[in-house]
Amino acid sequence: MVRGPRATVLSLGLVALGAQAQEATIPSFNRIDSMEARVQGCVTCHGNHGQGTNNGYFPGIAGKPAGYLYNQLVAFRNGTRRYPPMNYLVAYLPDAYLKEMAEHFANLRPPYAAQEQSNADQTTLTHGQRLVVNGDPTRGIPACVACHGAGLTGMNPGIPGLVGLRPTYIAAQLTRWKVGERHAAEPDCMKRIATRLSDTDIAAVSAWLARQPAPSDPSPEPANLNRMPFACGSQR
Repeated sequence: MVRGPRATVLSLGLVALGAQAQEATIPSFNRIDSMEARVQGCVTCHGNHGQGTNNGYFPGIAGKPAGYLYNQLVAFRNGTRRYPPMNYLVAYLPDAYLKEMAEHFANLRPPYAAQEQSNADQTTLTHGQRLVVNGDPTRGIPACVACHGAGLTGMNPGIPGLVGLRPTYIAAQLTRWKVGERHAAEPDCMKRIATRLSDTDIAAVSAWLARQPAPSDPSPEPANLNRMPFACGSQR
């Protein structure tokens, strides 16, 4: 056991480290009646500015279309999208409150979180790039860029950006859509596409997307229904 002055120094060091850790995980705000206070439950997992973290379960939410963020918050509240911490967090929040939170994060433009790259080989990456950029017409799979934008930053009002996401998150969401655990407003275009993807396709698309550099302008593209290969309920 350490005693005396050395113990005092050690204790003070541990207190300082504890305080630093707390500052890193518990954001602060100046006014209780403020948006910063309202989104404390969000930024604890998604980063102080919604930029995402190094945890694949918590994607970046800043800069995504407000309509998309609002639809996800409503889905979590209503239980049509399931993740218990999120379901609990928004369970009793009204539409107007959720819409303001969505608009808050949609207007933020923080730097992207550090990339996480899988150890995918070149064959896998080439396959992923082909599906994202060109799709596979022989299997009725449209290119991701047709809806998510040439820069993969999404399309207003309801299609999210894909750049900056971690491969584990992308693969998990595509798989959930494929097996029917995740849904969007009907007609659910992502369900139609995901059910045509093999596990190999999902791994390839996830690996290639995760390697794309941050765009100079992360803003979603304007709505453009004419170029979309399928009707999507999220674009209403």
